[in-house]
Amino acid sequence: MMDGLLVRADPLGDLVRDFASRAAAHDRDGSFPHENFAALHEAGMLGLTARREDGGEEIGLERACALVGRVAEGCPATALVLAMQLIQIRGLVADAQVPEHIKALVGREAVERGALVNALRVEPELGTPARGGLPGTVARRTPEGWRVSGRKIYSTGAPGLRWMLVWLRTDEERPRTGFLLVRAGTPGVRIEESWDQAGLRASCSHDVVFEDALVPLEQAVDLRLPEERGGPNAQHGAWNTLLIAALYTGVARAARDWLVGFLKARVPANLGRPLATLPRMQEAVGRIEALLLTNDRLVASGARDAGLEAAEAGLIKTVAAENAIAVVQEAVALCGNHALARSNPLERHLRDVLCARIHTPQPDSAYGAAGCRALGAN
Repeated sequence: MMDGLLVRADPLGDLVRDFASRAAAHDRDGSFPHENFAALHEAGMLGLTARREDGGEEIGLERACALVGRVAEGCPATALVLAMQLIQIRGLVADAQVPEHIKALVGREAVERGALVNALRVEPELGTPARGGLPGTVARRTPEGWRVSGRKIYSTGAPGLRWMLVWLRTDEERPRTGFLLVRAGTPGVRIEESWDQAGLRASCSHDVVFEDALVPLEQAVDLRLPEERGGPNAQHGAWNTLLIAALYTGVARAARDWLVGFLKARVPANLGRPLATLPRMQEAVGRIEALLLTNDRLVASGARDAGLEAAEAGLIKTVAAENAIAVVQEAVALCGNHALARSNPLERHLRDVLCARIHTPQPDSAYGAAGCRALGAN
């Protein structure tokens, strides 16, 4: 209480500002923000989608989107790993085919230890399995357990993971596909520091190599023949797409906030007043506000829609990504050389937001699926 007013704490806001203070250094070094995840664990945010019986809160998609979007304002790489954490734990909980002991193990460790988990799916030859095909990573059954060999690329958060959900196939005559839950640090598992991208550098999405790594038999997660699998799970797809949309909207908000501060503070000598007083700047910022409002409403309404179809979710992600990119590019255009100075965060926001198009579904897939749905084509 202060002067008769109730002062409300904003612990998430404090975390976001803390993350932002370190974001440039992690971006420059390509280093993983371990301290950010220690802080998120202390705040109880790494196990939010775990089952209540395992100490989680089973939060819904709308709250998850709001959380990821806020964190992305401070450090989008942290937000991406957090998004994957929420998605993977929620996916395990919601899947009736996942053994109970797997749900309990991953959920409780997330809540109690802040243990991170992510799915490793992408491979050098296959690319993303979202476009079909059998993985090259192979699990060979032996009396002592599964022996896993293969390589995964773009393994988001690799240095911070406790658990890796590895998408693979068995070496059986009729190969089954599915995940094995592999503990990081298992002999035969190593990280190759290959991630040197323009954006989201602190996500450290390195290669992970498996060389005859031994995994207990009971850590198999839903191994099935490919033809026994149905189509994409719409709810899981909604989590994947909308959290990504929320994340890059958060990056765009951070760019908008920096732009607003710049326009208010910048007083050119020949103008004698802040750039923010110019009608042209006010109109441009208004266009940015329109794009951000569109994204916020799209993500929020999609998150509340329990019946959101995969094609719609893909369009929301794609539209939100393009809007977020447009916001940051507009901010860069308005600020000139200042926007591209390494001493200012706007150039980092630009590099980060351009990663939005890469996430599944990519624009061609999203538009293609929506077009097929509208045309009634198979």
